[in-house]
Amino acid sequence: MSTPTTLVSERKQEILNRINNQADRFIRISQFIGEHPELGHQEFMAFDKLTTELREQGFEVQTAVLGIPTAFLGTYSTGKPGPTVAFLCEYDALPELGHACGHHLICSMSMLAAVGLKAVMDEVGGEIRIYGTPAEETKGAKVPMADAGLFDDVDFALMAHPYYKHERSGDSLAMDAIRFEYFGKPAHAAASPHEGVNALDAMLLLFNSINALRQQLEKHVRIHGVITEGGKAPNIIPDYTSADFYIRSARRTHTDEVVAKVLRCAEGAALATGCTLKTSNYEYSYDELNTNEALSETFTSNLIALGVSADEIETGQDNGSLDLGNVSRRCPAIHPYVKIIDERHLLHTKEFRDLAMTDRAMQGMVLGAKALATTAYEAASNPELLLRIRAEFLESLGHEAQ
Repeated sequence: MSTPTTLVSERKQEILNRINNQADRFIRISQFIGEHPELGHQEFMAFDKLTTELREQGFEVQTAVLGIPTAFLGTYSTGKPGPTVAFLCEYDALPELGHACGHHLICSMSMLAAVGLKAVMDEVGGEIRIYGTPAEETKGAKVPMADAGLFDDVDFALMAHPYYKHERSGDSLAMDAIRFEYFGKPAHAAASPHEGVNALDAMLLLFNSINALRQQLEKHVRIHGVITEGGKAPNIIPDYTSADFYIRSARRTHTDEVVAKVLRCAEGAALATGCTLKTSNYEYSYDELNTNEALSETFTSNLIALGVSADEIETGQDNGSLDLGNVSRRCPAIHPYVKIIDERHLLHTKEFRDLAMTDRAMQGMVLGAKALATTAYEAASNPELLLRIRAEFLESLGHEAQ
């Protein structure tokens, strides 16, 4: 008669066997998507490849979720009571760089993990979901999905990001993407400058005001922007300028406070120059990642069980922003980093992009899938752990409300 510990071990081995048997299929999918990079909300080849594979693997697939053409939701229901486990896929590329953030590996890693978990899910009960979430780099689809309540009944959500080292799931920065536009009045810059209202002066004052503001900001705040329209010719007083900014900090509440300060800088520049100001959000706002430590510890222990030394797994700070942060306000979630290359190259570089297409990277993707799948199984099959994950999540939300 099998003991509970033996049963867990046997089922984990079933998961690993299924992943090993399916690995080549998902390596080919990663390679295909890597070789055909598509920008956010234009990932039609990746969408077709992933949804076709999901159907072949026995998942029901809903497409154009929330009217987003390249979003999908794959579901496998056991028909029995049990937890709802979510795996998240990203598959958008970067302009000019292609898959320099490794999203071609993220989608395959999550799907391969789900396929592995499916091997034992009928014994566990519940449901597996795979969310296809376009445009993480810009207007991340996780934001409207979270706002629409698509994660509210999920017991926990998992994804892992490729990197040059292993890192525990940590923090990310909340972010607002704000466009500033100034409207002035054109005039000949030499013959009649006094008749113009200079929108470029307003924009330069905005940048200088923000730079002056920095010394009163906490060290975790990041403000960075570019002028997208600065005028047409040097002999014409610019009547229109535009700039796009990212404003980030460690917490959503603090980010809101910083945004209010930046808006006052923008209003002051308009007042000083006589221009009219217009502000808008040109991308979705991302919340900071609320890592569920109980779930994160489970992932780390499973990664170690797969042969990764505990000394290799670092605790990091993600100074970027993730649309998964919005999901982590709706259900317990983690976002660890998995080592897929052996050289130190940062994300969003050509070097990382090229190495993320090698055999070494593909094996890293498979390792990540195994860690995700065994973590999901352990959490889904252990009621005590599942309660601990849920209790920590609810407590974290309560602390934020205070």
